[in-house]
Amino acid sequence: MNLACASCPVRDSAACSVLSEEERDALAAAGRTRVLKRGEMLFAAGDEDVACATLVSGALKVSAVDRDGNEQILALVHPSGFIGELFSPFAHHDVIALTESKLCTFAKVDINRAIDEYPALAKALLRRSQEDLHSTRSLLELTAHASAEARLACLLHDFAQAASQSPCHPADHFELPLTRGEIANMLGLTIETVSRKFGELEKDGAIRRTGKRGIELVDPAHLQALSARKVG
Repeated sequence: MNLACASCPVRDSAACSVLSEEERDALAAAGRTRVLKRGEMLFAAGDEDVACATLVSGALKVSAVDRDGNEQILALVHPSGFIGELFSPFAHHDVIALTESKLCTFAKVDINRAIDEYPALAKALLRRSQEDLHSTRSLLELTAHASAEARLACLLHDFAQAASQSPCHPADHFELPLTRGEIANMLGLTIETVSRKFGELEKDGAIRRTGKRGIELVDPAHLQALSARKVG
């Protein structure tokens, strides 16, 4: 299915937003829309001929599996995020849909040609890569030094920001794309600790759980303050 840029919900926030209408139309002609179901893999570790993609809706996880078969979630991809290694294959990482996800996909040869033709796109993708690196470092620092409460509060605040239509304010409501087990995996906690901390955040008035995975931000400022707390 060909891309429909005019109706794309991330057209103003994705890397391609730096292009002119004519440039975007030319890029879209080389792209395709792909929809993944929860649990479906976009890229597998060791893929040699992978595409690049922008996430339009849904959520993805980047994960690795150790020698014992245990998964480690390394990063999350939210709408408007770019996924794909332009110069090397996914030697060690899998990219998997956490929810039903819609993507704009491009063959590596097409995105490389676009980078050569549109310097603004190259700069935008480099900026995205720098932001992703910063997010990974922040996650490592969080799991190494922050309390369990701070880890969960920070993750929830990030989900709310990702679900928002405004860069200034988090969304009031959002659906958790991760299970309790996946949250525990990502934050270096036990499932029991995650469940207990959810209850404490709700009791403190920071959040309210709605339905199976719904989260309402009751006090975003309090949640953000909790996310800054360190161990001790």
